[in-house]
Amino acid sequence: MDTPSTTAAITDGLNRPIHDLRVSVTDRCNFRCVYCMPKEKFGKGYQFLAKKELLSFEEIIRIVKAFSAIGVRKIRLTGGEPLVRSELEKLVEQIASIDLIDDISLTTNGVLLTEKRARSLRDAGLGRVNISLDALDDKTFMAVNDVGVPVQKVLDGISVAAAAGFDSVKVNMVVKRGLNEHSILPMAEYFHGSGQILRFIEFMDVGNTNSWKNSEVITAAEIAEQINRQNPIEKVPPNYRGEVANRWRYVDGGGEIGIIASVSEPFCGDCSRARLSAVGKLYTCLFAADGHDLMSLIRGGASDADLNEKLSALWQRRRDRYSETRTVESVLRPKVEMSHIGG
Repeated sequence: MDTPSTTAAITDGLNRPIHDLRVSVTDRCNFRCVYCMPKEKFGKGYQFLAKKELLSFEEIIRIVKAFSAIGVRKIRLTGGEPLVRSELEKLVEQIASIDLIDDISLTTNGVLLTEKRARSLRDAGLGRVNISLDALDDKTFMAVNDVGVPVQKVLDGISVAAAAGFDSVKVNMVVKRGLNEHSILPMAEYFHGSGQILRFIEFMDVGNTNSWKNSEVITAAEIAEQINRQNPIEKVPPNYRGEVANRWRYVDGGGEIGIIASVSEPFCGDCSRARLSAVGKLYTCLFAADGHDLMSLIRGGASDADLNEKLSALWQRRRDRYSETRTVESVLRPKVEMSHIGG
């Protein structure tokens, strides 16, 4: 399939364009974070997918090209942990060759991000890296990742990423009451003036295995208030429509932080993201229950025109706005797990 040279303007049922596609390349992860892949569900007996059950790189490229024809410009590679997928650099290189894609990023826990791997990913065309780190003390961080990985392993990955020359390196911290809220200020202080943007993420009810409770959410307002008391911050306008993080900068010039407030300040009205699971299911909302099976479509012999028509139709029917309509009942409904679509 040739890279499309023209695009059709596609918007969904609430007049939202599509701009971002998040691609999960594996369901496997070397962490068992309690808010994503708790051991109670993803323990030693859990059966992960065989390689043949995953989308191949060629299949992913077909889907990315089709999405680029209807407006996607940004690709984020996720998992599970995407760096456990072998030869990921080849996929990055192929995505980078698609004319209409102008941004490729990766979300990772950073443990497998060696100096060599970071350089090879950068050389292949990876532009940005987000690294997850939920605390600075080993006791808390090990309680979160639940596999005994110390903080320094992730800090090393952040340093390697910073040295590799990526366009940006961001650090993501999920904040959950009773688990790591005491780490908010130490994290803010550590990354103040570092050149990395630290982003705080409200604990979300993605999937059903993380036993989400609204009482465990530390809101964006609470986070901003804490940081402002320690080191004054001021709001910054968004970089673009649909940016998920509220931007703040330190008054003293020490850099920027972001706060993602999906629970307390929903941003569904500007959501321009779709998510592709490792098994080829398309989800039009992070909190969706069901995906649309693109793998069967492709492996069933669908033409590129068939694929383009399917994607256009799915997006035009989209009316998702879960966070704006969240209720006690909807929280309990079955939803796709975070580890399947990468957040």
